[in-house]
Amino acid sequence: MTFPKIFRRSWIFALLACWVMLALNGCNPSQFKTAAAQVPELVVTTPSDPKTFNYALIQESPNISDFTYEGLATQNAVTKEIEPALAESWEISPDKLRFVFTLRKGLKWSDGKPLTADDVVFSFNDIYMNKRIPTYTQDGVRIGVSKAFPKVRKLDNRRVEFILPEPFAPFLRSIAAGIAILPEHALRQAVETNQVDGKPQFLSTWGTSTDPKKIIVNGPYTIESYSTSERLIFRRNPYYWRKDAQGKRQPYIERVIWQIVESPDTALSQFRSGGLDLLEVSPLSFQLLKHEEKRGNFTIQNAGPSSGTSFITFNLNTGYRNGKPLINPIKSRWFNNVAFRQAIAYAIDRQTMINNSLRGLGEVQDSPISVPSPYYFSPKEGLKTYNYNPNKAKQLLLGAGFKYDNKGQLLDADGNRVRFTMLASASGNTPPTITPKIKQDLSKIGITVDLQFLNFNIIGEKISNTLDWECWYGGITGDIEPHGGFNLWSVDGNFHVFNQKPPKGQQSVEGREVADWEKKIEDLYIQGAREFDEVKRKAIYAETQRLSQEYLPFIHLFNGLSLAAVRNTIQGVKYSSIGGYTWNIDELRVRS
Repeated sequence: MTFPKIFRRSWIFALLACWVMLALNGCNPSQFKTAAAQVPELVVTTPSDPKTFNYALIQESPNISDFTYEGLATQNAVTKEIEPALAESWEISPDKLRFVFTLRKGLKWSDGKPLTADDVVFSFNDIYMNKRIPTYTQDGVRIGVSKAFPKVRKLDNRRVEFILPEPFAPFLRSIAAGIAILPEHALRQAVETNQVDGKPQFLSTWGTSTDPKKIIVNGPYTIESYSTSERLIFRRNPYYWRKDAQGKRQPYIERVIWQIVESPDTALSQFRSGGLDLLEVSPLSFQLLKHEEKRGNFTIQNAGPSSGTSFITFNLNTGYRNGKPLINPIKSRWFNNVAFRQAIAYAIDRQTMINNSLRGLGEVQDSPISVPSPYYFSPKEGLKTYNYNPNKAKQLLLGAGFKYDNKGQLLDADGNRVRFTMLASASGNTPPTITPKIKQDLSKIGITVDLQFLNFNIIGEKISNTLDWECWYGGITGDIEPHGGFNLWSVDGNFHVFNQKPPKGQQSVEGREVADWEKKIEDLYIQGAREFDEVKRKAIYAETQRLSQEYLPFIHLFNGLSLAAVRNTIQGVKYSSIGGYTWNIDELRVRS
């Protein structure tokens, strides 16, 4: 998954959508790239229809915020530095508990209304910290041991004060640069008005059926139009604040066409025919495109290891609903056995996956923290690894009380055959050979895996709400700041996927147990967020990675390279594993 101007800080379904390629449309975007076009435009693809136009409720990535919203600060995806955005400056008190942001003069919303401190206070107090609005941002705004929200108040029309309950090192990166400011004048009524079910009207506001021109934004582009399963068209926001050194308004490109394409093959065909200006390159298409660079007038940019991870994970939730266990107790005992999970890790030949399925364009991944992050703890530094060793896997299983029958099938101590179902997305941009390879590898140690390919939305429902799944193959979007994953590692986090607590409004679960190592990782994340000394912070997050690799809530697989083919007529693209191609969208130009 990729993060532009607004770097989403929660590891949410945004985390999942990276693996999904979506609705096929038979329309060729080359119809837009004609000589008749009178304005500079950029034509790219997106893998899915948007689920909502309401920024606070977005759960997937990429999403419209890549073009439409900004926060108080932003992150330079190349230097990794935090830079001013809507706020021109900020001050931090010596005790690190008080942040005062000063907004730029003359900021406006896309409808021409002033953007002031009132909008900042409204965004945090009335939306992101509103317990009646279950945004995935909410966990990231909670601070420290108490998990309390900061106090946010207006000092004057341009200055906003944040008072933190305790020092919070990720504040600038996670909150100031990670959360967009929303328009009070357009949304307050929806926040304060209840629906028939008693929930805020805001939860159904700015859905995809809303006239896109009524969506008020503060980013470089507005939404001009939306055709379901076909495209979104973004138009330059005339009130956007950025200007270049010569005083010229940005962005330079007037229109961005976001073509919705289901099939990677279709997207590849459209790029090769000249219908697209930029294409994220998969391992399967790399060699073909590399040979066509000169003839096709494009260049492949390599941003290094991606910011995400791929994995399989088991449902460790021991709870039950209405007297019925979420997971078959027999299988739950397997999944909750650390030796079982370690054996699975040793049994998977990840390097062969990289060599064959990724055409060598990737690296083995051993950590939940992304390789591009300065907090990544590598195997060279002492991180435990699980290099392919099926004999070691069998030894672990036998030592844990499992046994083999005369057919080589794995049985547990009670004679139950070890067999489970692995969920995977029915359509994704990951090579389709990955899950069959996992199935094949595990069969070599006597385990039968039943692959179940489902629509992404169904998988999301199982993982977050019904909780009735056994094993899942998926992916997580990473980031520079580890605290962006707090809702993944907090035991009550809204994406603590391997041992999920039901979200608010869902039926409660009885008998859910939290392991000591789970709580320890959460405590370390809280400790890391309070530590401002970078050496000490790195040591804290290194310990979280040690624990994760020892107990394996996620069995990480590989990390592909971030590659993008960019038409040479598009200037200024600085493709990044963190920010993709949109993090500096306002700087891009079209050369005729």
